[in-house]
Amino acid sequence: MAETAVVHIIDDDTSLRLALDSLFRSVQFGTRLYGSAQEFLAARRPELPGCLVLDVRLPGISGLDFQQQLLQAGVHIPVVLMTGHGDIPMSVRGMKAGAVDFLTKPFRDQDMLDAVGAAIERDRLRRNVDGDLGQLQALYQTLSPREREVMALVVAGRMNKQVAGDLHLAEITVKIHRGAAMKKMGARSLAELVRMAEALQLPRAAIGR
Repeated sequence: MAETAVVHIIDDDTSLRLALDSLFRSVQFGTRLYGSAQEFLAARRPELPGCLVLDVRLPGISGLDFQQQLLQAGVHIPVVLMTGHGDIPMSVRGMKAGAVDFLTKPFRDQDMLDAVGAAIERDRLRRNVDGDLGQLQALYQTLSPREREVMALVVAGRMNKQVAGDLHLAEITVKIHRGAAMKKMGARSLAELVRMAEALQLPRAAIGR
C-alpha cells in the first residue's frame, strides 16, 4: 500500500523507536526512524504530509533546541515532543515554539496516536495552502505589467475612473485590463480578486498612489 503520511521518529532509544514504528504502522502511517537529529537532517524525506515525533533528550543537541533550529531553517514540519524527564518549563517552551503536543513517558498509545493524527492533519492543511498559493503565484505571473498595475489599484479600492487617472489611461482601457486580469486569475468577483491579492501579499508600494 502506498504511503499517504509519514511519521519521522527521532529517539536514541532503539526499543522505543521500534515500538513507535509498530504503533504507527498499525494505523497505516509510514515511518522513518532516526537515532539522532543529525540522522534526520542527513536523510531524504518524502514529499508527503507528516510530522516529527521528537525526544527532548537527544545526543548532541536537545530536542527543544533542534525544534528551534528547524523553525529558524524554515523547515515546516509539525512536532510532537516526548520526554521521560518532563517538567512545566520544558513543555511551555516546546508548545510556544509550535509543538502540537508534549507527552511524558510512559504515555498511552492512544494519546500518541491522537497527537500524531492532529500533527499530520496540520501538515496536510499547510501543504494544501502552500499548493494554492503556488497556483496563485503562477497565475499572477501570466499578467502583463499593465494588468498588474491595474489589479493592484483596483484591489486597493480605486474606482475604474480613478485608476484611469492614476495611470493616464482611458477608462475603457482600464476596464479591458481589469477584465483580463480577473479572467487570468480566475476571479469571479472583485472580492475574490482582493482575497487573492492578500494571499499573494502584494507589496503596498505596488498598490498605486
